[in-house]
Amino acid sequence: MLFRCMAAFAVLAAAAPTCEAFSTNPTPLAIKPSTSSQQRTNKSALFMGPPTDPSAPATDLYGEGSRKYRRTVYTHDQWVKHRSPDRFVNNLSTLFNSGIYKNVGKEVVFTTSVAIFVWAWNLLVGGYQDLSGVAHDPIIQGEWAQIVGLPLQAFTTVSPSLGLLLAFRTNSSYKRWDEARKFWGLNINHTRDLNRMATAWYGNEGDPWDGTEFMGAPSSKAQAIDPAERQYLLGQISLMTWAFVRSMKRHLSPPDEDEEDYIAEMKSRLSPEQAEAIISAVHRPNRALYDLSVAIEKLPMHFLRKDELNKNLSIFEDTLGGCERLLSSPIPLFYSRHTARFLSTWLLLLPFALYGQFGDSWNHIMMIPATAFISVSLFGIEELATQLEEPFTILPMQGFCDKIGGWCDEITSWAGQGQEAEEAVQANIAEIAPSR
Repeated sequence: MLFRCMAAFAVLAAAAPTCEAFSTNPTPLAIKPSTSSQQRTNKSALFMGPPTDPSAPATDLYGEGSRKYRRTVYTHDQWVKHRSPDRFVNNLSTLFNSGIYKNVGKEVVFTTSVAIFVWAWNLLVGGYQDLSGVAHDPIIQGEWAQIVGLPLQAFTTVSPSLGLLLAFRTNSSYKRWDEARKFWGLNINHTRDLNRMATAWYGNEGDPWDGTEFMGAPSSKAQAIDPAERQYLLGQISLMTWAFVRSMKRHLSPPDEDEEDYIAEMKSRLSPEQAEAIISAVHRPNRALYDLSVAIEKLPMHFLRKDELNKNLSIFEDTLGGCERLLSSPIPLFYSRHTARFLSTWLLLLPFALYGQFGDSWNHIMMIPATAFISVSLFGIEELATQLEEPFTILPMQGFCDKIGGWCDEITSWAGQGQEAEEAVQANIAEIAPSR
């Protein structure tokens, strides 16, 4: 009968996908921002794993306070450790430090208390066996004093349905996390694309060889490039690109965690007028995108090339809107609530069915740890889904922003490299011109 009980649990456990999103990393990796010629603050670039400071509040070890320490970024070293054959031993050794298990502690204590009550009541009304193996009569006797229990078949019948509910709940939450990560991946890709095109096309306002007309208007000839102006205008592209992703990060983060750092970073990198315009805006990412559009419009570049640059901004709007959709629209509440109620009721009544299945153990006592183990496992699956459902406070968005800022600064710094010698430029034009 014990195997039947464990089989029911196995059906539920197998239905949920494996999730590593909340694994504790005992060797934290700092998310460091890339260096730049301009000063940049780094207050909100956090470490992975729980805080190592002994004075850190207990609320940072689990629950909402621990989410900022779960922004995992992997490098080759972390992947090697992730594949280590010792991973099972390492994970078991940190079992009691798991924030997930601490989060469901109250629920597990409650279901275990029900199991203890069922066990104690049945001993009192059904008799018990002492440590010497001597059987004793019931302490409480009477027609009303009956052993309580439920048939296990009722639980095994509904176990597949509960497993499907939990599997769908977990899969849906993981898809939300994956979608948010892909949106930020698009931000990373297209910020680099935007700055690469702006840098490479700077100053190419028209055909430098033959003055071909477009729609009846002669195209402007290539003009001499002022290095100082080029550095400033491309610097504005890089800054406004960073300002957008940083404003988007603030837009998706809790105010009490990021507002102070956001304002400090904006004021440290942007001019006072630019910083104030974005900070005071009702929708800060939109204002940053507007400023980026203005910066693109100021570039000495053919309008068709500007159109190509502006296509990246449309993608930024899409990623921003997609993230806002995920933040404002949870998995339908009636589905989440029904799953939680189903699971809670199933586990609270389970001890009544387990009592008879552990008749071979001393006074059925093994039903108590079995109830605790099953409760931790199943409540843990539901907790994983709940933690994954809102993905932005566990994504390393600050690390993304710092990297984007550093990469954009580097790309725009390439402007003019290898083009300073006017004679070399003219020789290249002369060589290529006949082929046109």
